[in-house]
Amino acid sequence: MPGQTWFTADTHFWHGGIIGLTKRPFSSAEEMTHALIANWNARVRPGDTVYHIGDFAVRCGRERAQKTLDQLNGHKILLRGNHDENRFCALDGWDSVHDILETVVEGQRLVLCHYAMRAWPGQHRGALMLYGHSHGRLPGTRHSLDVGVDCWNYFPVALDEIRARLAGLPDVADEAPGANQAD
Repeated sequence: MPGQTWFTADTHFWHGGIIGLTKRPFSSAEEMTHALIANWNARVRPGDTVYHIGDFAVRCGRERAQKTLDQLNGHKILLRGNHDENRFCALDGWDSVHDILETVVEGQRLVLCHYAMRAWPGQHRGALMLYGHSHGRLPGTRHSLDVGVDCWNYFPVALDEIRARLAGLPDVADEAPGANQAD
């Protein structure tokens, strides 16, 4: 039986500066990192898959980032974010690394990218766009949502939780009628 699929973004492991920037409830980078690891592993089992949609670790050495990745359960796929330096993308433990990824999870077509898109492949055929980067400052729509830890109480999130939140969001019409109809 395949494992559960999870989504997260913007963990910023070991980045003390993010605490003040996003008002995270931690007193230090170490406390935040340990809490994020515990939250991840409270949900994610070894056979599960996690799409990390960017900004894995910031301002730490490769060895520390590797030790952090090694502590996280699941098969991990990275969508490169603006803070994901090559040394973090090259860590052992990523199943794959992408800038943008189109995939299907639980029958749902998804477009995953660290940066929110206004239009994406399959948008008018039900594809959802999951992103990070904005730390909750960019509101989602009925078809796109920030899956970063700042929006989900510092836990990875499952597709059913994402769908439930999307259902309560407004549907934003395209400015140009017929945009992306050919996808």
